[in-house]
Amino acid sequence: MTYLSISDLSIVLIEPSVTQLKIILNHLHEEGVVNIQGVSSGEQAMAVLENYQPDLIISSMYLPDMTATELFSSIKNSHQFENTVCMLISSETNLAALEPIRQSGVVAILPKPFSHSDLKRALRATIELVEPEEIHLDSYDIESIRVLVVDDSIMSLKHITRILNNMGITHVSTARNGKEALQIFSDNNESFDLIVTDYNMPEMDGEALIKSIRDTLDNRFVPILMVTSEANEKRLSRVQQAGVSAICDKPFEPMNIREMLFRLLEQH
Repeated sequence: MTYLSISDLSIVLIEPSVTQLKIILNHLHEEGVVNIQGVSSGEQAMAVLENYQPDLIISSMYLPDMTATELFSSIKNSHQFENTVCMLISSETNLAALEPIRQSGVVAILPKPFSHSDLKRALRATIELVEPEEIHLDSYDIESIRVLVVDDSIMSLKHITRILNNMGITHVSTARNGKEALQIFSDNNESFDLIVTDYNMPEMDGEALIKSIRDTLDNRFVPILMVTSEANEKRLSRVQQAGVSAICDKPFEPMNIREMLFRLLEQH
C-alpha cells in the first residue's frame, strides 16, 4: 500500500523563465505540493542538491548554463542522486534533441503548455518510483523470476532494472545489444521468464533479436516486452510481426510496466 501522497513530494524546479516558473508552481500548489525549491540554472540546481535530496527534479530543456540533457546526465551519473526521479517540461519537439532525455529514464516529458492532468499523472508515477509496491502473481514466485534487459543506454538499463527491482524482481541480467543478449539467452539454456528490450541498438537491434529468438532458436514461449522511443509505425509493425509480446513507449509510467508484466507473465 502506498502511503506517500502527491502533497508529500519534495521537488527541485529548474526554470529560467519567471512566467513559466509561476505557471508550474501554480499547478504544483494546486496539488498541495509546498516543498519546492525553485532555481533558474543548472549550476544553482547542483548547488541546492549538495545539501538537499528531493523526490523529483523538474527541468526545462534549455537553461542559461546547460541543457536538461547535460543536467540529468550529471545527476544520473552521481551515486547519491542516480535514483532521483527526473521530469522534463519543454516546448522542444525535435526528436533527436529529446532522444537522450527519453533514454535517461525520466518519468515524463511534458510539453509547454501542458495539461494539469498530465502533470498529475507524472506526479503519481513519481510516487510509484519513490515508494514502490511489489507485484503479486498467481503463477510465479516473484523472487524466482529471471529477466533479461537489453538496452545500449546504461541509464536506461539502470532505470528499467530499478523498476523491476521495485516490483520484487531481483534476478535481472543485462545486455548492451541484441547480439550480446542472444549469447546470454543461449548460454543460460533460454531459462529466462521475460525479456525486456529496446529497439535501436548497435550490432543487433531489437527487431533482429526478436526474430532470432522466435525463428532461429524456435522459442515462441518467452514473453518479450519492447520498451522504446521508436515512433516509426512501419518499423513497429515489423516488430509486431517478428513476435514481440507487447510494446511500451519511453518514457513510461511504472504502473504501465506493472500492468504489462502482470498480463505477460500470467498468460504464459
